[in-house]
Amino acid sequence: MSKELVHRNYDSHPPAFAPGYKTSVLRSPRNALISLQNSLSEITGPIFGAKDLDPLDNDLIMNYAKDGLPIGERIIVHGYVRDGFGRPMKNTLVEVWQANAGGRYRHKKDKYLAPIDPNFGGCGRVLTDENGYYFFRTIKPGPYPWRNQASDWRPSHIHFSLSGESFAQRLITQMYFEGDPLIKQCPIVKTINNDDAIRTLIAELDTHAAVPLDSLAYRFDLVLRGHRATLFENRTQGAV
Repeated sequence: MSKELVHRNYDSHPPAFAPGYKTSVLRSPRNALISLQNSLSEITGPIFGAKDLDPLDNDLIMNYAKDGLPIGERIIVHGYVRDGFGRPMKNTLVEVWQANAGGRYRHKKDKYLAPIDPNFGGCGRVLTDENGYYFFRTIKPGPYPWRNQASDWRPSHIHFSLSGESFAQRLITQMYFEGDPLIKQCPIVKTINNDDAIRTLIAELDTHAAVPLDSLAYRFDLVLRGHRATLFENRTQGAV
């Protein structure tokens, strides 16, 4: 029997050192990497179940609302988490965090002049079902300027974290929105030299899943390995 193994193509991943993305200059390794063996805690948990989540964890419109509903465009984001052979990744914890409709994060170090929405927390989580399907409601995040170059702006995006059966299996990526002209201008996106890889980060408008007179919907599938793998941020730099 042949062993199912698909080697990752690292040519599509951005380099650790990308001067156009100024933060990478200090974050990129300066010395040769050393392989360290995972500790027991990194390979044996945690395991998440439905009892660990609250009913509103996947509803960012309601899970922080206090005196009213958050301001902004209501959207649905949904899709499947699969492996490189199309098999569903069930019971995968999907965590998301994002800026509000004005482009500001609920974080003490975010000093952007856009106001903080008192009814929007900007984070949520959901477990995939037996088919690897996930679903959450939120407010479409706004773009925002950032201190890279003088006129650089981040496109609207949502951060995703996927947790497998242990801490060592956590993967992180960002989702962008179809048709956003800021995507091709973003210095972070431009570190990726493969158009196919960039397309794996862009959610497509899905009118079939929209809620009439309420919410547009975007489809964002995540593939963990194989030729159609989603580009994740925390791959091992310099791996072969």
